[in-house]
This record gives sequence, C-alpha cells and structure tokens, in this order.
Amino acid sequence: MRGIFAEHTITKERKIMGINLDKIKQRKQALESKGGGNNNFWRPQDGDQSIRIVPTPDGDPFKDYFFHYNLGKNPGFLCPKKNFGDGCPVCEYASSLYNQGTEDAQKAAKTLFARQRFFSPVLVRGEEADGVRVWGYGKMAYESLINLVLNPEYGDITDAEEGTDLVLNYGKPPGAQFPQTKLQPRRRSSPLCDDGPEKCAELLDNIPEFDDLFERKTTEEIGTLLDAFLEGGDEEGTETTQYKKADESSSVDEAFNELLS
Repeated sequence: MRGIFAEHTITKERKIMGINLDKIKQRKQALESKGGGNNNFWRPQDGDQSIRIVPTPDGDPFKDYFFHYNLGKNPGFLCPKKNFGDGCPVCEYASSLYNQGTEDAQKAAKTLFARQRFFSPVLVRGEEADGVRVWGYGKMAYESLINLVLNPEYGDITDAEEGTDLVLNYGKPPGAQFPQTKLQPRRRSSPLCDDGPEKCAELLDNIPEFDDLFERKTTEEIGTLLDAFLEGGDEEGTETTQYKKADESSSVDEAFNELLS
C-alpha cells in the first residue's frame, strides 16, 4: 500500500509510525481550495499584526490586477481589457456613459471603471501553520511597500535569511469613512522561518498560484452581466436602474473585501 498511510504497514523490519498531521492539514487545505474556498487569501483584522512578504520565483512579489465592481450583485471580476488585452463591454459602456457629459452620467461611469488592486504572498506571524497566503491591498499600501523596498536601509524585505517583518495596522481612524492600512518595518532583520531551511523551502514551494486566484470571465459572459444590469436586474433578478444602482453602490474597498470573503 502506497501513500500517506504506507507507514502503518506492519513488518518485522519496519517500525510503525503515526500519521503526519502536518501533511494531512496540507491535503485538507488543498482540497478546500479546489472546492472553491478562499483559504488562499488573508485579510487583516483591526489593530496591529505582523506579516512577512515572501519571495516569489519571478522576483516580483507585488502583483496587480484590474477589477470591475458595482455591476449588480456581482462582487467583482477581472477586466478582460486591462488585464489581458481583450474586449470589455463594461469599459466600452462606462466610457460612452462618461462621454455623455452630464454630472449623473459621469458619476455613474466612474463607479464602473476598472479599479487596480495589488496582491502579495505573505506569512502571518503567529499563523505560520496556515502557510503562505495572499494579501490584497490598495494603492497607498502599494506605494508604501515600493518606497520601503527602494530604501537602502531595508532593501530586499522578502529575503528568506535577512528580510524584514512588517507591522501592519489596519482600522478606521476617528472621522474616517473607510479603514486605512499603515505599514511599519521592524527595526531588525530576521529569517523567514525559525524551523530550518527545509521548512522554509516547503513554505516557498506552496505559494498560491496567482493566475488561479480569480475566475477569468470571457467577453461574452461579461456582456451578459452588463445586459442584465442595464435591463433592470442581475442574474438573481434584483431590481435596479443603471443610475440608481451605480449611485447607491458600496465603496470599492467594501466590494473588494466581498470579493475575497
């Protein structure tokens, strides 16, 4: 018998060994991910948390994608034009709406334009057992990270041996409408893993595949979503109008969090 239970075969030559629970947990996580769960994503909680951005095989741990939000109940989807160079009915419609020139039309169009979001693989301190996950964030956090990497005081913050952990503070300041993300590097560098190079290599071998994080809709599928939206509803039959729905839509950050939830 082969596989994870092979160690249980009783022979005179071999000693009986127990199940490797770490491997079982990895299999469970992989199974849930294939089933459509979002275990690959990490979302910060209110307050401080310590994270480490991990190195990627291509040397670029900062990925960006463009999404459309506010189209009925759909929490968001990849823009085929901005991401892949394909035709995008939502981009075309939003541009034509904006070009009408009226205040209401331009306001509605702005809610439908593609928005850029950024993603990095992270190891959350205190949650190392969950492995490397993907953190999604906005432009301000992205600019902070780029400036930090270009700062000679820190350099390659992702280095497995001499990189830098980050203290991430997430929350809504008094008087602010939406939560904000603040990043502060630790004063001292540190290794990515305390469990030795083998454990570190295992973590880096299991970075989620960015190309598999989000479903890629075809131009035709997006056209169907747009038609349903303009006809006064979405695929669930929600009643709406193009201006009212766009005007009353939630913030981009809220829609983005819904996409990852």
